Amino acid sequence: MQTVLVSGGGIAGLTLAHWLRRNGFAPTVVELAAAPRRGGQAVDIRGVALDVVDRMGLTGPIRAARTRMRGMSVLDADGNEVHRSTEATYSSGRLDSDDVELLREDLVALLHEHASEGVEFVSGDSITGLREDEHGVHVTFAHGAPRTFDLVVGADGLHSGVRRLAFGPEERFLRHLGSHVAIFGADNFLGLEDWQVWQRDGHAGYGIYPVRGNRELRITFGYGSDEPAVRDMAVARRQVAERMGALRWETPRLLAALERAPDFYADVMAQVHLDRWSVGRTALVGDAGYCASLLSGQGTSLALVGAHVLADELGRERAAGGDHRAAFTRYEERMRPFVALNQALATENPGGPPAEESVERAKHAIALDR
Repeated sequence: MQTVLVSGGGIAGLTLAHWLRRNGFAPTVVELAAAPRRGGQAVDIRGVALDVVDRMGLTGPIRAARTRMRGMSVLDADGNEVHRSTEATYSSGRLDSDDVELLREDLVALLHEHASEGVEFVSGDSITGLREDEHGVHVTFAHGAPRTFDLVVGADGLHSGVRRLAFGPEERFLRHLGSHVAIFGADNFLGLEDWQVWQRDGHAGYGIYPVRGNRELRITFGYGSDEPAVRDMAVARRQVAERMGALRWETPRLLAALERAPDFYADVMAQVHLDRWSVGRTALVGDAGYCASLLSGQGTSLALVGAHVLADELGRERAAGGDHRAAFTRYEERMRPFVALNQALATENPGGPPAEESVERAKHAIALDR
């Protein structure tokens, strides 16, 4: 049985592991975090990605875990409502859509449980070296003993270590979109009930929505800047506080919550663009290969669909007695038009959401069966 090492235990990696096992491979998932990561934003599953989770038998659990927003308010700098909608929200789009919004941590937990059978998991470790020959890819790890796999797939996000090792430094592939984002959780000290609020003043602003039966908040800070990503979260926390400090309304309370949040995360808004997503026996999937950024609203769907298509092509080639190179080529041929349309959503309307027509076109722009 062919072995595949998947770097990254997030949405793309877990989905890929599930479909690889279904297609007759022996997947191993290596994840830097010692335990499933908590926190993070609400994510959307749209269009064709809904078909992927349906084929996994997860439609019921995912819909049960969805957020339950009734609408949103847009506020001015002093907290006065200037717009409200009970038809759509900035985070999930139209509320009468079949699309599903749920917390990233809930989706990862469901995928992890679903992928556990027949998948080897290695937690608290990371890949430090890749050396390929005719026998496979010889992999070294930060902590574990070296091992050899038939194939390696990087599903390790925007700052992918596999991409750096196999393709080169990330500066060659990241396209900065001119803004930064920070996400963290807090108690629902604003008393929001299934209702989002969004506030913006100049080049900075935030979105806030309740989760967990309105017991908690998820808070997203955003501000314009062309500065590179800060990977030290303690430094990033101070930087975010400085950038957001001039905002009014509930900003002091939000900054106090930021200071004590255990799940704080910050990064640049950026996309990944490569001329190819595979080299030799190594390939990329999800954000590692074609991050569309939070601004697109389609990162999760790209991860789910990309993982399904890659595993599907590898399975077809395995059944036909072929090799991985043809499968990687077809994976790219099928996914690139889909990726291009979804990445374009992030830049279609700077400072605002893309048109509904563009989202509808992009989320359906691929077929799972060929």
